Amino acid sequence: MTQTPSAPSQRNVLVTGGNRGIGLAIARSFVAAGDAVVITHRSGDAPEGLTAVRCEVTDTASVNAAFDEAEKILGGPVEILVCNAGITRDTLVLRMSDEDFDDVISTNLAGAFRCVRRAVRGMIRLRRGRIILIGSVAGMSGGAGQANYSSSKAGLVGLARATSRELGGRGITANVVAPGLIETDMTANLSEEVMASYLSSIPAGRLGRVEEIAETVLFLASPGAAYLTGAVIPVDGGLGMGH
Repeated sequence: MTQTPSAPSQRNVLVTGGNRGIGLAIARSFVAAGDAVVITHRSGDAPEGLTAVRCEVTDTASVNAAFDEAEKILGGPVEILVCNAGITRDTLVLRMSDEDFDDVISTNLAGAFRCVRRAVRGMIRLRRGRIILIGSVAGMSGGAGQANYSSSKAGLVGLARATSRELGGRGITANVVAPGLIETDMTANLSEEVMASYLSSIPAGRLGRVEEIAETVLFLASPGAAYLTGAVIPVDGGLGMGH
């Protein structure tokens, strides 16, 4: 039986949208674990202690250039890809424009595809790799006013599973982490009434923490998750149970 080469103790990690929120927590967790990490961002400065490259995931040329730059910084191919970059354009279906829908799909779903397509080149040569897509509970249960966002996150499941079937025999896994309501800058601005309504629907009775998403991602990137692929891991306090 052919054995897959063992991974080095320090791995090359790329986190898209790693400059804030969940992506930032994920990037910092990999750094704390001793890995070499590069994040992508569209604007602003790199967070303290992290190396960043500019990337617009809706543009193939930008994605390819970002990977080229990241691989120069890392000194080799990306071994762990975390696709976290995403946007929302929430509104009811009757009011949703083509642009609202297309922008979210192009960023959240097609953007992840562009990054996966570029990343697997190096992973195939290495005969190992971890692809972790950040989905959402909305991708499984739907979200009112989020036809575009829910569709984009549901599509990530198909992307992960198709990739798993194509590349599973090459030591490459692809999984989806599906967060529920997480403590971020966005949820911090919710009114007490809206927050109480959300909390009443979560069996755990609280919002999740970005560190809890990061820990799940670290597990999927660990040797212990080598036989786990094509899965959807909910981190939602039970909000999406049954899906």
